[in-house]
Amino acid sequence: MKTKTINYLHFINLMMTITMKLFKKILLSATMFGVMASGAAQAAGKIVIDGSTTVGPIAKAFADHFTKTTGVQVTVSESGSGNGAKSLINKTCDIATMSRPMKDNEIAAAKGKGVTPVEHVVALDGLSIVLHPSNRISGLSKVQIRGIYMGKYTNWNQLGGPNAGIVVIQRESNSGTADSFKELVMGKDNPISKRAETQSSNGAIKSRVSTTPGAIGYIGLGFVDHSVKAILVDGIEPDVKTVKNGTYPIHRPLFMYTNGQPAGAVKQFIDMAKTEDGKRIISETGFVNYY
Repeated sequence: MKTKTINYLHFINLMMTITMKLFKKILLSATMFGVMASGAAQAAGKIVIDGSTTVGPIAKAFADHFTKTTGVQVTVSESGSGNGAKSLINKTCDIATMSRPMKDNEIAAAKGKGVTPVEHVVALDGLSIVLHPSNRISGLSKVQIRGIYMGKYTNWNQLGGPNAGIVVIQRESNSGTADSFKELVMGKDNPISKRAETQSSNGAIKSRVSTTPGAIGYIGLGFVDHSVKAILVDGIEPDVKTVKNGTYPIHRPLFMYTNGQPAGAVKQFIDMAKTEDGKRIISETGFVNYY
C-alpha cells in the first residue's frame, strides 16, 4: 500500500512538472508573438525603416555603415513619407523617415493606436527646381514657379526661354516632397494644374526632366547631378551654404520618427547624424548637415 502511495505521488509530481514546462513554453510563445505583433523588429537584432525617398539615400548609407560597425541588420524601404507614417502608426517599422513633419491627423491616428511619435531632425535639404540642361533659363522667382505649376505659363518663351511647351512634373500625393513643395511654393489657395504629370520618386522626376527639353520638376538637393540643371530661386542658388543659413527660399528639414524616445540600437542609429561619420555620410549623399 505504501509503495502504491509513493508511485501515485511521483506520478502527480511528474505531471505537475510537465504542466509547468508546457505553461512556460506557451508563455514564451505568447511573449514572442506580442513582440512581433508590435513591430519591435529591433528585438530580433534588426532595425526596420520605412518612408521617404528623399531621406532614403541617407538612411541606406547610415544602414550600411551601422551594420558594418555594430552587426545590427537594418532594412530600408522607400514607400514615401505618408506610408512611413502609416508604418510607424501600425508598428511595422522602428523608424519612419519623412521629408515633412507628421500631420495632425497622423499624430492623432498614432495616439489612437498607442503610438507616441517623436520627431528627430537628421539633415537639411534644399528642394531644387530642375530643368533640362538645354533650357537657357537660369533662374525663376517663386511667383513664376507657382504660376507655371498653376498653368498660368504654358510656354517657356513667356518667361524669357525657348519657344517650347512647358512640361510640368510633380510628385504623387503620398510624397512628403510634394507636401513641402505645396507648402513652400504653392500656398494653400493655389492648386497645381491638372495638366501636371506625376512621378513616383525623386529619381523618376530627375530621369523625366533629363530626357525632356521642356520639363520642369522639383527634387531633393542630394539628387541633383549633371543630367539636370538646378536653377536659382529668387536669385539664390541651392547649395550647402544657402540651405544651412536659410537664405535659399525652398529649404526644409529631413526627419526620422520613432515610437517614443528611442533606446538601444535605434537611438544609436538616429544619433549617427550627430557623429563625425554620420556628418560625412550626409555630406557625401549631397544633403546638408543639421548638427
